[in-house]
Amino acid sequence: MVDMDGYRSRRAELAALAQAWSPGDPIPEPSYRDDEHEVWRLVSAALAPRHLACAAREVVEAGAALALPTDHVPQLGEVGEALAPLSGFRYLPVAGLAPLREFYGSFAGGVFWSTQYLRHPAAPLYTPEPDLVHEVIGHATQLAHSGVADLYRRVGAATARTSDASALRFLSKVFWFSVEFGVVVEAGRPKAFGAGLLSSVGELDAFAGADIRPADLLEMGTAVYDISRFQPVLYSFGSVAELCEMIGEFVDGYDDDAHARLVGDLVTAH
Repeated sequence: MVDMDGYRSRRAELAALAQAWSPGDPIPEPSYRDDEHEVWRLVSAALAPRHLACAAREVVEAGAALALPTDHVPQLGEVGEALAPLSGFRYLPVAGLAPLREFYGSFAGGVFWSTQYLRHPAAPLYTPEPDLVHEVIGHATQLAHSGVADLYRRVGAATARTSDASALRFLSKVFWFSVEFGVVVEAGRPKAFGAGLLSSVGELDAFAGADIRPADLLEMGTAVYDISRFQPVLYSFGSVAELCEMIGEFVDGYDDDAHARLVGDLVTAH
């Protein structure tokens, strides 16, 4: 029988560490339990061969440079220390899902807000919501690539130029279908790039069978998606460099007025 009450209590305990933390304080270092270290070991072991087979070459190389531990749950400070010489990003604690504006906006300063809890040990290979596995194996692996880290910073700068909630939602959906679930093409084959793919055994096993469409910013920015299921529609780019260039050019010119023009173009087209 799955002990959900104990799991919720443990999550609340870890969230409380983040809630009690203040900028400038040392990053809290939870004493992870044996079952949590085992979840990390199991997921790391399951993802490693899938990355080699299914992930974009540049992502695999970035992951090798980052060299995350596979035998224990890393502390956020440990992740930041590994990222420092690669891209300068650092990880800071958050109790749960951070508000979009704060989450994206922090990228401009080289900050990634991360939870410190892990998925339930009864289902180590799947979670419908972000946990430390997603935040670190997914996003930190990307952030170990200097070009991708630069894209994150540009997304952060674009966030600061938006005040309209609908403009921020559009930006977040473009981010979702590129940085979270983007696909790139290598030697004619789709390869996983997005953090949501890189951190999910199920997504990596299923993504090649998804409806993979050429990247389209208007379509991506207005699409509806469900975070509780494998993504049935994905968008592809010719390479990691092409993804960074296309999304980078979009966010560099993005603000409330740019969003209004995009929405106007969509209305005109229909």
